[in-house]
Amino acid sequence: MKLTDIYWHLKSDIGKIEKEIEKNIDANHPVLQEASSHLLKAGGKRIRPVFVLLSAQFGNYHIDQIKHIAVSLEMIHMGSLVHDDVIDDADLRRGKKTVKSRWDNRVAMYTGDYILAKAVEMATFYHNPNVHKILSDAMVEMVIGEVEQIRDQYNWNQNLRVYFRRIKRKTALLIAVSCQLGAIVADVPRKYEGQLAKFGYYVGMAFQITDDILDFVGTEKELGKPAGSDLLQGNVTVPALYAMCHDEILRTRIIHHLDENVIDKLEINETIELIKGSGAIDYSKELADKYLVKARKALDELPDIQARRALLQIADYIGDRKF
Repeated sequence: MKLTDIYWHLKSDIGKIEKEIEKNIDANHPVLQEASSHLLKAGGKRIRPVFVLLSAQFGNYHIDQIKHIAVSLEMIHMGSLVHDDVIDDADLRRGKKTVKSRWDNRVAMYTGDYILAKAVEMATFYHNPNVHKILSDAMVEMVIGEVEQIRDQYNWNQNLRVYFRRIKRKTALLIAVSCQLGAIVADVPRKYEGQLAKFGYYVGMAFQITDDILDFVGTEKELGKPAGSDLLQGNVTVPALYAMCHDEILRTRIIHHLDENVIDKLEINETIELIKGSGAIDYSKELADKYLVKARKALDELPDIQARRALLQIADYIGDRKF
């Protein structure tokens, strides 16, 4: 099953959000306009707006009210991706040239800033100060997560706690906030709002762990970037952490090849295969599954409506992603 099959009933509203994003990245400057449009055309899962819409269906669902926060959250995500590609010196995203690759780092940084500013502007539709506090706090935490990732590059002595804290800030928090704000702007009862936020957090953690697994087991065609990109950039994710903790020879090999910049494609591919054969993938999958169990449990007390069933199906989809 494709992800879009799960929320087929939202197709019309997702289309409205897509048009709203396109309208809101419209810029008076030709370079900003072209760069922003290039990013939008690269596509994406739009998973954050989907979580907004599904969470809002537990309350007073009106797309013309809800779309503003859905667009704002997706644009925050988009802006952060542009900045990420500069930091990671990434030439490809989803198989297409990144903004920094097609233009340069300066254009990419200002494009990211522009999109983030437009996201904040979009959220001014709401007069509820709690919405703005949650949104701004999430943006602060995302930046801290990015700075921590830079700090921890090529740090082979980090542990799982550091990794979990980083992916919470980089990924899980914005998904949790998508569920929470979708609930708030639709006046969902508070007891449900908290459970939806928990669901988003647990699903977000599992989503990032599975992404980190796919970085080792996916092909360049599937990933839209070279396999093992995280490792090559010195970003230590859970499969590498597990392998280094359980195989001293493999640990030495990883550190030698990456710290000494002895980057030979054949040797890197061999290292990736050794990590895959170390039990690291199965261990990482078990971690993701534990988060998904918690995510499903968070929905236990919510009404049995189509939105709840769709959220559960999304959790299943994440757990069944092809490894």
